[in-house]
Amino acid sequence: MPVSAPITQDVRTIPRRLPEAGRPNLVGLTRDQMRAALVAAGTPERQANMRTGQIWQWIYQKGVRDFAAMTNLAKPFRAMLAESFAIALPEVVRREVSADGTRKYLVRIAGGHEVETVYIPEEGRGTLCISSQVGCTLTCSFCHTGTQKLVRNLTAAEIVGQIMLARDDLGEWPAPGRNPKDETRLLSNIVLMGMGEPLYNFEAVRDAMKIAMDPEGISLSRRRITLSTSGVVPEIARTADEIGCHLAVSFHATTDAVRDRLVPINRKWNIATLLDALRAYPKASNSERITFEYVMLKGVNDSDEDARRLVKLIAGIPAKINLIPFNEWPGAPYERSSNTRIRAFADIVYNAGYASPIRTPRGEDIMAACGQLKSETERERKSRAQIAREAGI
Repeated sequence: MPVSAPITQDVRTIPRRLPEAGRPNLVGLTRDQMRAALVAAGTPERQANMRTGQIWQWIYQKGVRDFAAMTNLAKPFRAMLAESFAIALPEVVRREVSADGTRKYLVRIAGGHEVETVYIPEEGRGTLCISSQVGCTLTCSFCHTGTQKLVRNLTAAEIVGQIMLARDDLGEWPAPGRNPKDETRLLSNIVLMGMGEPLYNFEAVRDAMKIAMDPEGISLSRRRITLSTSGVVPEIARTADEIGCHLAVSFHATTDAVRDRLVPINRKWNIATLLDALRAYPKASNSERITFEYVMLKGVNDSDEDARRLVKLIAGIPAKINLIPFNEWPGAPYERSSNTRIRAFADIVYNAGYASPIRTPRGEDIMAACGQLKSETERERKSRAQIAREAGI
């Protein structure tokens, strides 16, 4: 929904939906966990599988949050559910819409912590960029989240809840009486590229994505989900085995010296170790290529030599390279490469046989770039010089 200027929605206009104290939240539970919770609340064992399936469809296929509206359940059973459980999402405290239609949500979770979620509409698809942690441990020097200390991991409920609240805002739940498969998918893709390193919160991310992929619920194909990691090598193979989604890697440099500075996790698992893990990635194929994300930073990683070195490094890996113009934010110690430089870099990569799309910056007027999501206030407190010192520049 493109608009001429950003729209901000105040916290007071949006109802609270955090779980009520004392009532377990059914959102985020796996099918087995939901079944166990229903049995513990008094559901007969012989009915538990059926009841789990019914409730699952109401929550994840139809978007229903009121147990009383689950009309294929007996009234006494609905009353028991309402007394015993909650169906609750994170709280949207601020909503902004960019001139290009990008939507950014500031989302409050338990404990009063906040993360950001971004919806990016494109021709024929819509991508939701979701967060997996409050803050981040990785301190990547180009990233807007880089100076926010890790507070905690998000739960599976808080991760899948971001998908559900975006569907709320997009009006995407099926209308009563309509087959969900007949509905237009405004939210068709998910990228785990928001705040945090998903592979440092593996179990919650896995459970949330399994809920998102369940064919009786939100029903997104695994091919529509991309998990972005900065290079947590021990969890890469596990991602293929237990989630099965597409993999993206925040690469951003072609030498260890530069990547150590841009992506400090490289000091633990360097480029050679990371590339070995990617070559062994079970899902890597010509039809499911690994995406290398490469933020273009003026005078840092954007030379012709860098481009030629990049194609040599990734030889033998089914891959595409996403070139990302740096999204400049207040106090950033880097500048965006020029369009001419980015195109020259892209030409070298393309001529070597790799797709090298240049990502169109989206939502810049609301600071919504995926991978750089954060409330602006903490970062703006630091001076450019202080950020540069911390980055070792």
